[in-house]
Amino acid sequence: MENRLKNKNTNNPDVWTAVRHLQKAIAAGGVDPKLLALVHLRASQINGCSACVYASVTGGKKAGDTDERLHNVAAWREAPFYTDAERAALALAEAATRLQDGGPGVTDEIWEEVNGHFTEEQIGAINLEIALTNFFNRINRTIKEPAGKTWG
Repeated sequence: MENRLKNKNTNNPDVWTAVRHLQKAIAAGGVDPKLLALVHLRASQINGCSACVYASVTGGKKAGDTDERLHNVAAWREAPFYTDAERAALALAEAATRLQDGGPGVTDEIWEEVNGHFTEEQIGAINLEIALTNFFNRINRTIKEPAGKTWG
């Protein structure tokens, strides 16, 4: 796959400033970076964004996660490697990402489960991670950003 956008550095710098601010807000939310990488990975798998799948695995490893957990996140419901809190966050990521599939979205049951494991500030950070991941997934799929490449 070849990237359709040859020079991403010419993009509006205000966009990248805004993205950096969003990333800082997510990091300040008090959520384990391993969990954020899992959420990013699951949403990116659903959206078929190879660049973000690659980045999530790289980020998860950098945060100290294991190959076993990263390789099994697509089957998190059946795999024994995740905590109840991680399962709640992954369910939230799936429900929020699959909106275009016509599903019910984030149900009250999913929200209650997430609320039982995280503070409001953490939920805000997880939700923002999901939204930002979906943002990048759509950009990367549109321009055919290949896995293993970086932005900027």
